[in-house]
Amino acid sequence: MSSLIERDRASLWHPYAPASETLPLWAVEAADGVALRLRDEDGRIHEVLDAMSSWWSVIHGYRHPVLDAAAHRQVEHFSHVMFGGLTHQPAVELAERLAAMTPGNLERVFLADSGSISVEVALKLAVQFQTAKGRPKRQRFLTIRGGYHGDTFAAMGVCDPVDGMHSAFPGLLAKNVFAPRPPAAATATPAAMEQWRADVESLASEHTDELAAIIVEPVLQGAGGMFAYPAECVRILREVANHHGLLLILDEIATGFGRTGELFAADHAGVVPDIMCVGKALTGGYLTLAATVCTAEVAKAVSGGGAGALLHGPTFMANPLACAVANASLGLLQEGTWRADVARVGAGLASGLAPALKLDGVTDVRTIGAVGVIELRNAVDVAAVTRTAVERGVWVRPFRNLIYAMPPYISSAAEVQSIADGMVAAAQGVQASDGVAA
Repeated sequence: MSSLIERDRASLWHPYAPASETLPLWAVEAADGVALRLRDEDGRIHEVLDAMSSWWSVIHGYRHPVLDAAAHRQVEHFSHVMFGGLTHQPAVELAERLAAMTPGNLERVFLADSGSISVEVALKLAVQFQTAKGRPKRQRFLTIRGGYHGDTFAAMGVCDPVDGMHSAFPGLLAKNVFAPRPPAAATATPAAMEQWRADVESLASEHTDELAAIIVEPVLQGAGGMFAYPAECVRILREVANHHGLLLILDEIATGFGRTGELFAADHAGVVPDIMCVGKALTGGYLTLAATVCTAEVAKAVSGGGAGALLHGPTFMANPLACAVANASLGLLQEGTWRADVARVGAGLASGLAPALKLDGVTDVRTIGAVGVIELRNAVDVAAVTRTAVERGVWVRPFRNLIYAMPPYISSAAEVQSIADGMVAAAQGVQASDGVAA
């Protein structure tokens, strides 16, 4: 009988991977708390700590009793109904929670089924808003280099034009306006900040009549390079948007719900966006769900425009099961100790990853909130780095030249230390494979 991994290779397609009969894979046997039990292709079992929170979503850990109970309770009532013309308690409660939690108490909530779709909805909202205001030519977006906002077409169009996927789809992506990447948070100087402000203002002035909104990941760019930049830059973008009649869209899919040390990354800057996108940790990693949240002004303008409605509607929008679990997840955040937990995880990563700075192949080590990054001089061999970390009891998923972690908030100090040790060992392994003495 074929193994699970062999059967997978014969029929499935994994993200950012070829359809291949030799694709490196690990089969998940169990998940509980911060731990995963993996089986490799030779049949060996590996007990590992999940440093990735399953792509940054499982903030409360696996098999959390409160989230399990919420899912079970909702299944006993109904798992799904259409959201056209119908409503239900989990969706209404979730909208009220999000409106109360978001900066400035953003008022109107559109429940999408993935982060990329929440970005698509935000971009549509901005264009419909400008059209309703009598500015129908404003259909482009200003953003910054290094960003990542998802893999659907409109979202790809505001991702970095070089490091994103623009070259793979020439002619299909909108031609948006890209400002320089902000100065790095750790090294920003007043002169660099002023130059960046001038560059952004110049682009906004040049393209004002074409632009609907500014869209960025506030304070921390995630899949674009785990790059942290000063909160002051978000305040500058708010000022530029106000000056030119643009909306400000903040993509908090990766940064929302405490990951950077504030409930939302916008809180570092004290900025209220016109539109905010959230996802990933919204359900604690249990089910796919995202949301686009906006001000009353945006909702009123779009609703009163020519279309008379927001032109989007996924089949599984506001899935009751996902909404019920999201309510439980947000309840855990609001009633728990997430701020202290994130501080503990961040402090552990900062101290645990510091030894990596002594490695010849490492160019930077940085942390923000419960995020830790080892930046290497060269691109990593993903399979080799993953294998080294697994042998040290840690699951990581590096990309480009980064070995990084976003552990669950429940991770203990000892678990964070083990995660950091595994990451440093993986970085040492990169040195050894490059012929540098480890």
